[in-house]
Amino acid sequence: MRLRFTKMHGLGNDFVVIDGVTQKVRLSTEKIRTLADRHFGVGCDQVLLVETPTRPDIDFRYRIFNADGGEVENCGNGARCFARFVLERKLTGKRSIKVETAGGDITLNVTEQGQVQVDMGIPRLNPEEIPFQADAEAIRYDLALPEQTLDISAVSMGNPHAVLMVNKVDSAPVETLGPLIESHERFPRRVNAGFMQMVSPSEINLRVYERGAGETLACGTGACAAVVAGRLRQLLEETVKVNLPGGSLSITWPGPGHSVIMTGPATTVFHGQVKI
Repeated sequence: MRLRFTKMHGLGNDFVVIDGVTQKVRLSTEKIRTLADRHFGVGCDQVLLVETPTRPDIDFRYRIFNADGGEVENCGNGARCFARFVLERKLTGKRSIKVETAGGDITLNVTEQGQVQVDMGIPRLNPEEIPFQADAEAIRYDLALPEQTLDISAVSMGNPHAVLMVNKVDSAPVETLGPLIESHERFPRRVNAGFMQMVSPSEINLRVYERGAGETLACGTGACAAVVAGRLRQLLEETVKVNLPGGSLSITWPGPGHSVIMTGPATTVFHGQVKI
């Protein structure tokens, strides 16, 4: 099977994007792993698949597969790339695009300047919806590890996130704590681990260890979850600049009951074909 694809990135969080509307696509877990492999495949953090929607009020179905082949619910950087992709490949002429994901519906808006604004939906804080094992909803939770207990916030942006405060992201133990948090038994579907440093009430630094992918240069849903966690802790303003290793995003969240709005770039690297 020969597939046309586009390599894209959002602040260095990179993707292989595949048009499943105009070509037949059959992707097994093994094929996804091969595509994502940086030595033997194209190389990416996630494979994104564009499909026809299942409902008439939606423009596209958006599916996300991590480098390990597992399908996940949402990806904010991928969503921005998705919007640029369907416009550039002329799959739509709309600049406001409604897509369905495994984590719920989202709306993508492409500005005249090429930035993509994504309505990421209302964050979910109920432990059952994250999912996270806890007796009751809270702003902060104790998460016990073999040698220490972490103070985290748990948020779902269509996918689960654990956010913890650190003094400096540069020296944060992302490589050691990330895998322990990701596979913690209280997160039955695993979790993305965010390490957040306060710069000011309107700016944070962030590193994210993503489930199934490891640390990435940027994580859009992680940036949203971190701002939600900081706002709930009464540390952050409504609009926050989030600095990630690959660049910065603007995240706006008025508060509970409101959607999180993410704004940032999406870049096309190259188009190609691959035989798998």
